[in-house]
Amino acid sequence: MTKNIIELKNICKCYKTGDNAVYALRNITLNIRDGEFTAIVGASGSGKSTLMNILGCLDTPDSGNYLLDGMAVRQQSEKRLDKIRSRKIGFIFQRFSLIPTLTALENVQLPLYYAGIPRAQRYARAKHALESVGLCERMNHKPNQLSGGQQQRVSAARALVTEPKIILADEPTGNLDSRSGGALFSTLKTLNRQGRTLVLITHDMQLAKEADRQIEIADGKIVRQ
Repeated sequence: MTKNIIELKNICKCYKTGDNAVYALRNITLNIRDGEFTAIVGASGSGKSTLMNILGCLDTPDSGNYLLDGMAVRQQSEKRLDKIRSRKIGFIFQRFSLIPTLTALENVQLPLYYAGIPRAQRYARAKHALESVGLCERMNHKPNQLSGGQQQRVSAARALVTEPKIILADEPTGNLDSRSGGALFSTLKTLNRQGRTLVLITHDMQLAKEADRQIEIADGKIVRQ
């Protein structure tokens, strides 16, 4: 039986503004199996992006327990969480977050640089990642020389170059035309078939239907899974 790579139990997250407390997440309990393709759906403000940030160790819950590949996340130092993010998790955001002064190849190499990978390996792996999203011929272009769709694919290549066990994709096709979005989504599904755990955050039910399972969140609570 496939093990759980993500285990959440009674996760709560609250944001305070003055005297008001707004609960972004309320007692979230959720398991995701290793290699599973899961879609998390919900309206704007439902809490799905907060949930993704916690899954990716970008934020910490106020209460509850999170086991990531068997490790208790709340017991880890920030330095340790940095290593976990760089080695286990690949993030694809709707916003590209590319460094404008670097080429596509240099942007994709960045996570490998911080991981201490030698230069020759960084180059080879970054080139391969760009090839996988159909952008090898644009690897020496800077972001302002690329279309929005091409920038998103560079962002995806940067997320995939570390060969993460888990891919967290937050509206990854939201800024793309149908052709570019379809190509990126096809790449993600291929990686999932190869064994990567894929968590897709989306409001697009057509994309969500491609997943093994759809989890619906509303008002910070899971209402269907």
